Amino acid sequence: MKNEISIFSPERVTLRVTFLVLSGASIMCVASAVDPLRAANRISGGAVFEWSLVSPDGEPPLTSCGIPIAVSGALDPSARTDVFVVIAGFGNREQATPALLSRIRRMARAARAYGGVEAGAWLIARAGLLEGRAATTHWEDIEDFAAAFPESDIRPDRYVIDGPAFTTGGASPTFDLMLHLIRSRLGMAVALDVASVFIYDQAHSSSDAQPLVSLGRLDGYDPRLAQAIRLMEAHIDHPLTMAAIARRAGVTARSLETIFRRSIGETPGAYYLRLRLGAARRLVLDTRVPMADIAARTGFSSAAAFSRAFSRAFGKAPVRMRRA
Repeated sequence: MKNEISIFSPERVTLRVTFLVLSGASIMCVASAVDPLRAANRISGGAVFEWSLVSPDGEPPLTSCGIPIAVSGALDPSARTDVFVVIAGFGNREQATPALLSRIRRMARAARAYGGVEAGAWLIARAGLLEGRAATTHWEDIEDFAAAFPESDIRPDRYVIDGPAFTTGGASPTFDLMLHLIRSRLGMAVALDVASVFIYDQAHSSSDAQPLVSLGRLDGYDPRLAQAIRLMEAHIDHPLTMAAIARRAGVTARSLETIFRRSIGETPGAYYLRLRLGAARRLVLDTRVPMADIAARTGFSSAAAFSRAFSRAFGKAPVRMRRA
């Protein structure tokens, strides 16, 4: 790694960025990484950023929504770049072959900075580039990420910058990171203009926690509903009673039920169960965590109780859904 000034510092020289996009990545992550740079160039009236998109084999990677991404070629570790970014999503475990990790390692070490967007953090970590560094990934994978890489300081932040390494938790945090990069290099005025291009008025700092439930504008409409949902998401593994949630939200249990029915159309208990089962479904489909552990992580008293609730909700037992 070259000992140079941080890319998050005032500079007017062109910054060259290489994005390695893997099949299974979210198209929103790709757009959140690239389009702010395009807007910054347009607003600045010059090529303050240059970028290229590549894939492991030079073929267009297929995003999670089925739309392919046009790339300029295959990842070439000998190509010069200032910043190297890996954007990945579903299937990253199978994609992390020794050969690809070797190319990622070479590319990152030759760049001024390197990063992982969403599941791209897993490939950066598997390449040994996050040892002794702070990092993050999507909130669904935080616990497994921390267990897989105990030598790293894994945080539930929206994005993390540690020396030359940076990682983000998903599409919106990636946009936040890119605004931070633009602001650091070109000033607040340009960053505000870029945010305005996308009517993006919810910029967050890096240390803001990733929410399990993205409330959007609900925070502005009824803070009691927002507080209740935040309490639920913070206690997935050990569910609170409705009385306890109502008390902490400063309302009666009956008022809490009225708020939920009016705003969401279901009781707080039904919403809480759906929240827990949604978290369980992600673990069933996207991980190899044993069913008993999933039951414990999502607040069920036993694997049998979990399986019954899961089957009622999704029409298929969790074991059968994973096999399918």
